[in-house]
Amino acid sequence: MRRHELSDAEWSSIEPLLGSRSGPPSKRGDRDFINAVIWHVKTGVQRRDLPERFGHWKTVYNRCHRWAKTGRWEAIFKALRLDVDELGSLADASVVRAHQDASGGKGGPTQCPGTFFFTEGSRRHNDGR
Repeated sequence: MRRHELSDAEWSSIEPLLGSRSGPPSKRGDRDFINAVIWHVKTGVQRRDLPERFGHWKTVYNRCHRWAKTGRWEAIFKALRLDVDELGSLADASVVRAHQDASGGKGGPTQCPGTFFFTEGSRRHNDGR
């Protein structure tokens, strides 16, 4: 098992939820497809950078989009969700702070081209019109 992929135990809990599919069978199978989606979500890279072991990125995208439209992802997530135990539930109350330079740096924020700043009594475009 590689990093960011389903273990055998995880796959055995998901496999019965998939049911049968219509059309020709996929070359790589459902497990490789779900591993590709998990890899994409966990790493956060563009789909075009999907490793070759998962197949062509556009094929993975199309199948993922079809599953979303037909509600297959929603059915899988609903079946796998955990019941909330009100007595033993934990909530993460972490605080995430931005670095001091994230506020725009010295001189304040700069205006992006194509944006409009409206101040009180002013309705000017950013190019002085």
